[in-house]
Amino acid sequence: MSKRKINLIIILMSVASFGLMAFQYYWVNNAIRINQQRFDQEVYQALESTVDALEKGEASDVLLSQLIQDPKLQESLFQKIEPIDLDEIRPRLQLRPQTSIVDTLDIGKMPEVSVTFKRMLEVRGINLSLLDELEQFFAYMTPEVASTIFTPDEMAILLEEKERQLQYLSQIETFSAKNPSPNVVEEAFVEYETNISPQALDKIRRANLKIDLMNRAWEEFSQGQKAIMDRLDTSQVRKIVKSFLLERGIMEDFELGILKDDGLLMGIGPVDQPFRLVQYGIQAKLFPRDIVGKENYLYIFFPEKNKHVLRQLWIPLASSILFIGVIIWCFIYAIRVIFKQKALSDIKNDFINNMTHEFKTPLATVSLAVEALQDPELSSQDRFRDRYLGIIKDENKRLVSQVENVLQAAAQEKQDFKLKLEEVNISELLGDAVDHFSLQIEKRSGELTFENELEHPILLADKFHIAHIFNNLLDNANKYSPEKPEISVKAWEDKDQIFVSIQDQGIGMSKDAQRKIFDKFYRVPTGNVHDVKGFGLGLSYVKTMLEAHKGGINVQSEIGKGSTFIINLPKTT
Repeated sequence: MSKRKINLIIILMSVASFGLMAFQYYWVNNAIRINQQRFDQEVYQALESTVDALEKGEASDVLLSQLIQDPKLQESLFQKIEPIDLDEIRPRLQLRPQTSIVDTLDIGKMPEVSVTFKRMLEVRGINLSLLDELEQFFAYMTPEVASTIFTPDEMAILLEEKERQLQYLSQIETFSAKNPSPNVVEEAFVEYETNISPQALDKIRRANLKIDLMNRAWEEFSQGQKAIMDRLDTSQVRKIVKSFLLERGIMEDFELGILKDDGLLMGIGPVDQPFRLVQYGIQAKLFPRDIVGKENYLYIFFPEKNKHVLRQLWIPLASSILFIGVIIWCFIYAIRVIFKQKALSDIKNDFINNMTHEFKTPLATVSLAVEALQDPELSSQDRFRDRYLGIIKDENKRLVSQVENVLQAAAQEKQDFKLKLEEVNISELLGDAVDHFSLQIEKRSGELTFENELEHPILLADKFHIAHIFNNLLDNANKYSPEKPEISVKAWEDKDQIFVSIQDQGIGMSKDAQRKIFDKFYRVPTGNVHDVKGFGLGLSYVKTMLEAHKGGINVQSEIGKGSTFIINLPKTT
């Protein structure tokens, strides 16, 4: 795949991934905004319910609520009452019977108004002095008027009380009719008779009603002019607000305060920053139904508002974060795979080029040797024939060795090998390898030193592979060193491990190359000059075999200052 196509794929994947992440961010942000608005709405409803409860707890709003809901009451209050014309007033002598104390005891005591009924009237703002004239009170409190004031349950209490009073009056009338008392004393008095029509009586009733309503209206007006702190119990206000919030599932701590008509804020409970409460808090007007009231507001603020919102959204929010994380991980992983495949493709091409070069050289040499042997003049000479046959034999061994390296790499990939474990003397194997490479290094005017500090050099290992590991490392140290290589080998032991270091003063490696040198087919770049032979399989083989022996290898290198490879092997495998 070309670099241009790879860049195009990365750009398209980036656009798609960032588009999905942007959509997820928009969705989460929109969900948070909607839940914040819902939270504010629920808090405002709780404040409105609190204000309504405070007004219901105060008896000053009964008239206004009745007046708004009852058209008949509006007509009684605002309709003009015409003057009443009275006929001639005539005096008349009358005898008033007076019941004796004995008769009163026979009838029984007049029933008192129940405590429940009195409390109900007080809650509804009705003056209890009206109960002094019960007959007039029940005459005024018709079912139409009572239904606008009382609930169905309260209507039942009203009817029960009215029935008790009517039963008592009926009892008096029945007793008087059936038992004329000899103890009745007639008292003479003068009564002035007036001839009043029913229409005039209705006007008088409406005038009295209007007077009563105006008195109550004045009470409401004067109630609205009171100071707010005289009308509220602040501790009760906080409890009511908290109860309405709990009904809506809001349990976070809040700051509460009242902004009075004089502009001063009075906190109900702890308030850290009064300015923040007024600036960012939610408000509701107190006693909004006052006829002429003062501007007082109830403010509430939640310092941990976001905590409540996030608690409502933690499942979708966590899911979105998880999905965004998966998208990012897949994007990064895909990019890494693409670059890795590109690197593998480059390594494959380098491997093919190296293999072609490594095979082409011995084949060309063999071809030339065969052509020389086909020459009758040269083939008849034993010295030349033996020389060319030796060249063919050496090149053939070289080809077989290269083929074995490739087959060995395939076997390592499949883990298709078996160690032949036996007791091995590491000192002897290192000594043989050092002796073998000493001649090559001396030909290049170099120096190879061996420092052996092993006291117990015996371990259980595969002799062939261990020897091959040492040869590979020494061969690399020789190949990647300048004209006069300086190589030092050191062996020591620590507890149950044997360590071997091979240090050279060669070209060294970069940090990036150190991370890749143990990868299969990787070779340290040396430019366009193909002066270092091999397929890039040596160090991969070394690491695989050491891991099979439960050992390890690490490298320390710096460009221009050489490299040091340190291997460790356990004494018991």
